[in-house]
Amino acid sequence: MKIFGIAGHSGMGKTTLLERLVPEIASRGLVVSLIKHSHKNIDIDRPGKDSYRLREAGCKEVLLLGNERWALMHELRGAEEPSLDYLLDRMQHCDLVLVEGFKGGNFPKLEVWREAEGQPTLWPDWPGIVAIATDSPPSSPEKTAVTPGLAYLNLAEVPSIARFVLANASQRL
Repeated sequence: MKIFGIAGHSGMGKTTLLERLVPEIASRGLVVSLIKHSHKNIDIDRPGKDSYRLREAGCKEVLLLGNERWALMHELRGAEEPSLDYLLDRMQHCDLVLVEGFKGGNFPKLEVWREAEGQPTLWPDWPGIVAIATDSPPSSPEKTAVTPGLAYLNLAEVPSIARFVLANASQRL
């Protein structure tokens, strides 16, 4: 299993890129999975449903199985968030895991950045950023300077981004 990260400020288009990138990579015969880390409270269950009620009653884990999918929900109940390695250990076999979030993780990442959004790049402050995918070249001279080890990719060229991701994904041991 290989891993590669997609990073960027909220609103930069990470999910939009992933929606286009996943089928591009899958069309090459590869199995792709995703881990998304959010700093917000998430709930994939709905109040009033049996699984929600049983989680609220104190179950540590609830596994839901339906006709088309299954999901395992694990309650942290005040415990620390698990590490990326812990979560990767729970993934079924695949060729590539795309990771959104885990900004401190030491694995290769592509930053999605749009200058028009008015946010600075995450690079060079986040570890592992090896490329910036953007919709236009940066206007400031310091951002256009050639930086060893940092590639600039065009957000519109998804096949090129897919090739870059596959060439730079790290093998998980």
